[in-house]
Amino acid sequence: MSSIDTVRDQLIVGLDLPTVKEAERAVRELEGTASFYKIGYQLAFAGGLDFARELASGGTKVFLDMKLLDIDNTVAKGVENIVKMGMTMLTLHAYPKSMKAAVEAAKGSDLCLLAVTVLTSMDEKDMIDAGYEYDPHTLVLRRAEQALQAKMGGIVCSASEASAVRRIVGPGMAVVTPGIRPAGSDHGDQKRVVTPADAMRNGSSHLVVARPIVGAVDRKAAAQAILEEMAKA
Repeated sequence: MSSIDTVRDQLIVGLDLPTVKEAERAVRELEGTASFYKIGYQLAFAGGLDFARELASGGTKVFLDMKLLDIDNTVAKGVENIVKMGMTMLTLHAYPKSMKAAVEAAKGSDLCLLAVTVLTSMDEKDMIDAGYEYDPHTLVLRRAEQALQAKMGGIVCSASEASAVRRIVGPGMAVVTPGIRPAGSDHGDQKRVVTPADAMRNGSSHLVVARPIVGAVDRKAAAQAILEEMAKA
């Protein structure tokens, strides 16, 4: 069992909000409770990249969830600029060539590159519809092996797969798990979800929680409750 102070940096609050003004308000409300934030497409395309720079310049950890995938040179140039932004974590899809290009571009920096394995909104039928020959679990493990070989900083996967991924990547890589829902909460559009305590027991190093916190009437209390669940693991 851990203390709440110990797990605080392991909780990443997803700022899945439509405007920077609303994101700024959420950060203010969570001051003293949360210390790590995720910025994805929704906020990034509403001025969130500048907001990400502001947060990072003030010492706040920022996980930039861009899920990069492009030709090697384009990925590399993007990563070089993201390093300059002072981000803590960055996602890209776990395609071997892209991962290798990103790792080379980030060399010597503190940026933790995360390989996105299979989106937690996808189940086996979704995988078949997308043309994959693997079920989600098999593809997650295959991509975890490739990310380890590419020397990525971590993996993004469902917490239900975190234990198996941890066995592949060992203790040195981050295992970041979205799709976290406190017991009794609505699953939303997530199909492979786990509670905070179970995620920690399964080997997750960081939990990404958005709607259960930013959608709560009392955001600070919601984050505190999740920290307490994490600390019980």
